[in-house]
Amino acid sequence: MNYISTRGGIAPVDFSQAVMMGLARDGGLLLPEHLPSIDPALLNAWQTLSYQHLALEVLSLFTGEMPRADLEDLIERAYSSFRHPQVTPLRQVGGLHILELFHGPTFAFKDVALQLLGNLFEYELKKSGGCMNIIGATSGDTGSAAIYGVRGRKGINIFILHPHGRTSPIQALQMTTVTDANVFNIAVRGTFDDAQAIVKTLFNDLDFRDTYRLGAINSINWARVLAQVVYYVFAYLKLRKSGFDSVDFSVPTGNFGDIFAGYMAKRLLPAGCINRLILATNSNDILARFVNQGDYSIAGAVSPTFSPSMDIQIASNFERYLYYLFNEDSGRVKAEMERFSATGRMDLSGCIEEVRRDFAARSVSEDETIATIRQTHEEHGYLLDPHTAVGVKAALELKEERPVVCLATAHPAKFGDAVRKAIGKEVELPPALAGLSQLESRCEVMDAEAALIREHLRTNALL
Repeated sequence: MNYISTRGGIAPVDFSQAVMMGLARDGGLLLPEHLPSIDPALLNAWQTLSYQHLALEVLSLFTGEMPRADLEDLIERAYSSFRHPQVTPLRQVGGLHILELFHGPTFAFKDVALQLLGNLFEYELKKSGGCMNIIGATSGDTGSAAIYGVRGRKGINIFILHPHGRTSPIQALQMTTVTDANVFNIAVRGTFDDAQAIVKTLFNDLDFRDTYRLGAINSINWARVLAQVVYYVFAYLKLRKSGFDSVDFSVPTGNFGDIFAGYMAKRLLPAGCINRLILATNSNDILARFVNQGDYSIAGAVSPTFSPSMDIQIASNFERYLYYLFNEDSGRVKAEMERFSATGRMDLSGCIEEVRRDFAARSVSEDETIATIRQTHEEHGYLLDPHTAVGVKAALELKEERPVVCLATAHPAKFGDAVRKAIGKEVELPPALAGLSQLESRCEVMDAEAALIREHLRTNALL
């Protein structure tokens, strides 16, 4: 299968190239040239597949010339480190279904994609005999999941930028206590959006990108989004086996990556299988305003919240959705993105009817987040992390007659301050997290300036 840019400026590339690329040469994001679809006749057979075997079937729709046996091996190795045999188990909690995505090595949903992506990188580099320097920005969980996905791998150095003092303490420790020689942590004095802007600046410097063989680990990498599509299909098939033909999903999101994977799953599956995607944001509500008002605009500074991984104003994957919203008109995407870059605003009110066929949205306050953690624990004995609580609150408010699957994106122990405020006691840390504060850590604190990060990378990159 070939891949194209959302801005239309490149010839198609194959899956191997898509794995190794982040931004296209024109600054756009890669998407499949043509979307496949899942044959309805396959659904009954797929209901009985393990997560790993379902991943093989779904990913095979996109991977082109990669031998099936090679892909199967990469998938098996990626999920061998997960603590639950179903990888992403589905649990019923009250009137909702919780899809637990936190059973990987760093206790966050990012592991589902990044354990696989690390294997894909290694596979492609082994074929080419080359090396790469991964650079990514994180609001919390992507960084540690990316680091754990490639730590110690030959031919790969990884540079992760995170906003200094704006992640949870556990999130910061998970990154900075990995001291493998190929891992470089950079805490930038600023927000996640500042860090992400630096990453995009470096990728858009084509000479620098090519000379230093930059690779993307953020959700601007298509393979990462694709890996997340699998758990939507997996959850739908679990409920279909229980007699439900149509489901909704509630997704806490700030960067539009996880929910875009859900949108892709909705398009892949037969019509009606996934009915609505409930987009849940915290007070940083640019995406909720888009769905509810057609207003995609930056409104003041990023507000720190109990759900820091969603403390984002500019959603990187939104451009991919625009490509489909604009009926695959790459010229219009390019014009709108350039206008947004210049003005910080995009008026999409004329598209609101189409948007609402796929999405509903709710912004959830800090008080509502804490109250949802408390109420769920008291009524059902189930503990939510604050990001999942945002999705659960939105689901409870917007639920219709269909089952709703809420994505549980992180283990509650990663956000002890919020959970303690909600239930009045400390969360017991899993053994893998309990000893982090005693480990050696390594991190550079730097101003949020692209020139400084560029020089740091020049000094430490593999060539």
